[in-house]
Amino acid sequence: MTETTFDVLNPATGQLIERVADGTVQDATEAVHAAAAAFASWAVTPARMRAEILRRCYDLMVRDTDALACLIATENGKSVQDARAEVTYAAEFFRWFSEEAVRGEGTYGDAPGGGAKTLVTHVPVGVAALITPWNFPAAMATRKIAPALAAGCTVVLKPAEETPLTALALARLLQEAGVPEGVVNVVPTTDAPSVVSAWLKDERVRKISFTGSTGVGRILMRQAADRIVNASMELGGNAPFVITADADIDEAVAGAMIAKFRGGGQACTAANRFYVHEDVIDEFVEKFSAAVEALEVGPSSNHENQIGPVISQKARAGIAELVKTAIADGARVAVQGTVPDTGWFYPPTVLVDVPVRAHILSKEIFGPVAPIVSWTDEAEMLKSANDTEFGLAAYVYAGRLQDALRIAEQLDAGMVGINRGIISDPSAPFGGIKQSGIGREGAHEGIREYQETRYFSVDWS
Repeated sequence: MTETTFDVLNPATGQLIERVADGTVQDATEAVHAAAAAFASWAVTPARMRAEILRRCYDLMVRDTDALACLIATENGKSVQDARAEVTYAAEFFRWFSEEAVRGEGTYGDAPGGGAKTLVTHVPVGVAALITPWNFPAAMATRKIAPALAAGCTVVLKPAEETPLTALALARLLQEAGVPEGVVNVVPTTDAPSVVSAWLKDERVRKISFTGSTGVGRILMRQAADRIVNASMELGGNAPFVITADADIDEAVAGAMIAKFRGGGQACTAANRFYVHEDVIDEFVEKFSAAVEALEVGPSSNHENQIGPVISQKARAGIAELVKTAIADGARVAVQGTVPDTGWFYPPTVLVDVPVRAHILSKEIFGPVAPIVSWTDEAEMLKSANDTEFGLAAYVYAGRLQDALRIAEQLDAGMVGINRGIISDPSAPFGGIKQSGIGREGAHEGIREYQETRYFSVDWS
């Protein structure tokens, strides 16, 4: 293991939290050695045994909720309440896939032409390389590790360099739960391109699962294509939040606060653009602005704070530039909160009178800024909502369920929240369409991402 380290900083203060070993290509290769050596025995470990280990992982995460939430809040910056919600969500993937592990499926039937029986089964794909982002350092790791282990795969994991401490804490819990040595290997690094490239060039790595930006996803897919590596990609988003004329505005405001400001808006599923019907826009803006203005902004050391900093100074500058451009395009600031003098904070902001072609509507903001567009013509609104390369999430608030479903069916998104501001659930298939990625995580589909289908043709003459 390398003796070189890198600093992990608290984005609320800019102060050092801890120094972490900076993984090299050699470390990445040794991690694959360990995963490959452990694969043969883990793949044939009885499903019930794998399930029990995953269930213990769930129990241990629940036991350590407070400590894990504090760690996430410190290295990521999100509020403690958001961090606790993440731990609960993250732990559930271990419980869900402990149950999926024992639901092995196959088929047995007659060949149509006669003379043979067809037996279909599923086997683990092999060593899986997992690359996770900083915005949900626990949940993005468990959403990949749990199905991989349930399927019988071993893994190498590269967490984001901003938030490696949570991944290392999870690795210790996995070990405590009884995961054998070599089955899960974590390689923190500041040289992600070299480490991940080494994995994709290694013939023993048969799967890559990446969550992050669409730009990086394109690069990884090109690299995976060289060896025809099984790839799952959960990429960027630009979620529209649609409110109809007969929507319950109080409910829409409550949902908008969750969809926009959970994690400070730093989520791929975050509501990125609000399309509010002209008949109710004044009421929505008034109530939404009041709720945004009331948000408590500050470091997670104060557990009453609801919004923390963005992840870095660079991220803050990018958000500020988007808002500046929106104002130049004709938008107006309806409300903007206050922030501490230190740390990488950006004030929660509501923009109104946003032109339908404003530049900010085409970008993933990844911060606490809510641009609002007025609409009257449904067809034009849908055209604008779908005018993006992304297709991950969307939200619809409407008085009649039939209207909400009709609009939802016309939105280009892999997931749609209907009269609710949160859509993620371990029991549901998470993923998008268009440039938002390929594959699904969670649900029954999640374990299939780590399996190959195999069939046997048995003579039956």
